Formats: sequence, structure tokens, C-alpha cells
Amino acid sequence: MFAPIEFLPLSLLIFACAVTLVGGFVKGAVGFAMPLIMISGMGILIEPQIIVAGVIIPIVATNMMQVARAGLGSAWDSLKEHWRYVLVVCIMILVSAQFLRSIPANGMFIVLGVPVVGLCVVQLIGWHPKIPAKNLRVFEWGAGALSGTLGGLAGTWGPPTVLYLLALDTPRDRQMAVQGVIYGLGSVMLFLGHLRSGVLNAQTWQLSALLVVPAIVGMWLGFKLGDRFDQERFRRVTLWVLVIAGVNLIRRGLVG
Repeated sequence: MFAPIEFLPLSLLIFACAVTLVGGFVKGAVGFAMPLIMISGMGILIEPQIIVAGVIIPIVATNMMQVARAGLGSAWDSLKEHWRYVLVVCIMILVSAQFLRSIPANGMFIVLGVPVVGLCVVQLIGWHPKIPAKNLRVFEWGAGALSGTLGGLAGTWGPPTVLYLLALDTPRDRQMAVQGVIYGLGSVMLFLGHLRSGVLNAQTWQLSALLVVPAIVGMWLGFKLGDRFDQERFRRVTLWVLVIAGVNLIRRGLVG
């Protein structure tokens, strides 16, 4: 018997695939939010540690697609420019991932829900920090530490990375290449970190590998169809849905 069915009923397995398909589509269409959608969507019915494990391999696969689409030359230039941020993100993902299994289930819903709500609200109101040049290095290290900690615990460091790039006034056409590098390397660290933590294990890796298929199909559809609708409106609707889903995760954490 295929291992994921041993700890997830077939109905939940189909549900997880459907949520991942939607997440992949949004990532392909507007370049972000797949982990947030998978975490907040699957969190309605599935236990937190299984969700984080399920997210890992799809994140690796789709982020590598994003890097390849941006081009390896752009990726290398982005790495040279933002190496401090990338370094501390990768280190903190590896470190914080080791603490995930020590967090109680109710606490995990809060750990997953609070970043989803907070980061989506920040984007909805359009706020982004303005960093004086003299504080740039401190900001790089601090922002990277925050992003990496969220990445290791909740599997998402995309929204903090977007805020980091906005604070640096990174041109819009450059942001996608930079994000691809940060997401790509960070996802490899997430994979390694949770191999070490035990979250990605003999059972859960098969679920995670299975979810690669709907993630890639969804991302391909997003690439194909993303230009056919108002991306800004679609992005805002997505963020509002994530806020609602994130509030529900927090509710589950508080009331059990």
C-alpha cells in the first residue's frame, strides 16, 4: 500500500492534492503564496507537522522551476548582491527546523497561523519599510534571521523576502530573479533541516513527493493563464482568503 494512505485517509489525500494544485497555480500566476496556501488550506483538516512535511518537496521543485525560468545568469548576479541575506536565511532555516517537533500541536496551529495573517495584512495595506543606507547591513542580517526562522518553523519565508526587497527598492523586473535564488536555496535548506529534525521521514517524504505533481501542474497552468486576468486584483483576493484561513488556524490553536 502506498505509504501516505497509511496515515491520511484517501479523502484527505485528495484534499491535500487539490489545495496544492491551487497553491501551484497562484505561484505560477503571481509568483508567490504556494506555501501559505498549502499551510492555511491543509490546516483546516490535517495535522500541522504532516502539513509542513508535505510542503517541503513541492517547495524545492517549484522554486527550482522559478530559478530556471529567471535564468542562471540572473540567479548568480542576485546571489552576489544579496549573499548576506541568503546566508542567514539558510542558516536559520536549518536551526529553527530542529525545534518544530518540540512544539505542541495547538501551538503549531498558532505558529503557522500568525505569520500567514500578519504577512498577508502587511501586503494588503501596502506597507514596506524604508531603510537608511547606514542601517542596511544590520537590516540584511535581521531580516534574514526573521525570514529563516519562519521558514524553518512554518515553511514560508516568501512574504518577509518580498518586504526585504521592497525596502531596498529593488526594481520589479529584478525581484523575480532575486526571489527565485532565495526561495531555491532556502527550500534546499528546509529539505535538509527537516531530514535532520525527523519531520521528513520514511512516511511523510512519500506524501511530500506525491504533492509535487499537483504543484507542478498548478504552476504550469499559472504560467499559461496568469496574463489573462487582472493580477493585482487576483493577488489581493488571494491575500484576503489567506487571512481568513490563517485566522482559522489561530482559532484552532487557541480552542483546540
